Amino acid sequence: MKGNLNFGLLLVSSLLLSAVLNKPVAQTGESATVNKTTSIEKGLFDSDEVFTITLKGNIKDLLKDRTSDPKFFPMDLIYTKEDSTQLVMPVQVRTRGYFRRMKENCNYPPLLIDFPKEGPHQSSIFKDQKKTKLVMPCKGEEYVVREWLTYKLYNLVTPKSFKARLVRVVLDDASKGKATDPFYGILLEEEKQMAKRNKMVSIEPKLRPEQTRLEEFLVMAVFQYLIGNTDWSVQYLQNIKLIAADSVSIPMTVPYDFDHAGIVNAPYAHPAEELLMTSVRQRRYRGYCMPDLKAFEPVIARYNSLKDDIYNLYTSCTLIDAKYIKSTTQFLDDFYKIINNPKTWKYDFAYPCDQNGTGNVVIKGFRDERE
Repeated sequence: MKGNLNFGLLLVSSLLLSAVLNKPVAQTGESATVNKTTSIEKGLFDSDEVFTITLKGNIKDLLKDRTSDPKFFPMDLIYTKEDSTQLVMPVQVRTRGYFRRMKENCNYPPLLIDFPKEGPHQSSIFKDQKKTKLVMPCKGEEYVVREWLTYKLYNLVTPKSFKARLVRVVLDDASKGKATDPFYGILLEEEKQMAKRNKMVSIEPKLRPEQTRLEEFLVMAVFQYLIGNTDWSVQYLQNIKLIAADSVSIPMTVPYDFDHAGIVNAPYAHPAEELLMTSVRQRRYRGYCMPDLKAFEPVIARYNSLKDDIYNLYTSCTLIDAKYIKSTTQFLDDFYKIINNPKTWKYDFAYPCDQNGTGNVVIKGFRDERE
């Protein structure tokens, strides 16, 4: 009798404890189970972990379509989720861009992935994506990694920047039953997504750089100087996007497309002829004329405060070789030497005021309406 009483008390205690913890009690001869909630994957740009995506479909015709009016091809985008299950998502894919779309310039054209309104991607890492740009290797995947690092560098400087996710890409041609080896690509944050993250809207007015917000413009223009990039202009929205608090507020400049920057040093990158420069490794400040240079002082202070983080971005990256780390460190050394010498940076940043120089040359570039 005493044994039965102890067993009863033990059972009651177990039931009470289970009620408090909201856990079921295992019955005799049964296995205990715990209620599990379905895990929701992180957003596409919430991690830097490299993962693999496969595009399966008519790859041959997709890559051949490098016209000025490319068409969409139905594809399957396949990747392995965090729970180790493979997800197959129907998407539409087309080529995009201008310079990198041309076959004579690049091995692979950049791509645009169009997600449907509804579908399996809604339960995936791509749940917030509508139309996502995929940067493909032009003349070697090492330059893709370098460009990705350039996006990460600007992320350190300001949140008003595009996020980028490095991925491994496999192209599986369904007609051939043959897939490529994985290579690096970059998935880019959508323009409206970037604007919304900054509580702003994307706009596209025609204006001069002097009509944009001064602080953001100088941060952007000095960044372009840092990375050795002259392939941009506000007037033609050449590799520049504009965001603003609303449609009547002063817009802010956001750069993208850094493959022609000196810090990437792609073999096909050359400065525009009208700039009279010999190499993309040569820095040229391409802002507008500002007689009073005091506005640069807080911008220089910002870049000085980020110096260790910027160097660490490269020295800690395991995806680039020692030779590139060394050359990039030297490239950064030159930048910091300049901005910490008042005589030197004032001369360089005042260059657009020189009527005999090329500081006022506007680069129209090859902006493509079908990015």
